[in-house]
Amino acid sequence: MSAPSGMATEQLCVLHFTLFIEQECVEIRRAMAVGLVPHEKQVEYMQKISSRGAAMVTVATSGFPMTDELKARILSTLLTLMNCRENIDRAAMRHAALRRFAG
Repeated sequence: MSAPSGMATEQLCVLHFTLFIEQECVEIRRAMAVGLVPHEKQVEYMQKISSRGAAMVTVATSGFPMTDELKARILSTLLTLMNCRENIDRAAMRHAALRRFAG
């Protein structure tokens, strides 16, 4: 499957890129659930989410011909990224509150 020119650096088609992003989000949520993620790693996760979201928006607005299913997949991936970011924020607040009450 071909890919928009903005995705040349990813070396994946749009479908596989969305699958890759969703797998990354699963791994991020799993790491955050354990609760042993240092602040620097959380910042790295947030930057990764932002860059992946920007890439998806670039693809969505590139004018690249896509099927309705692929457009829906892109929107779903953007929603996954937003949920993952929210998950990071909630986990950080939860762990900050635990540290405050513990000591």
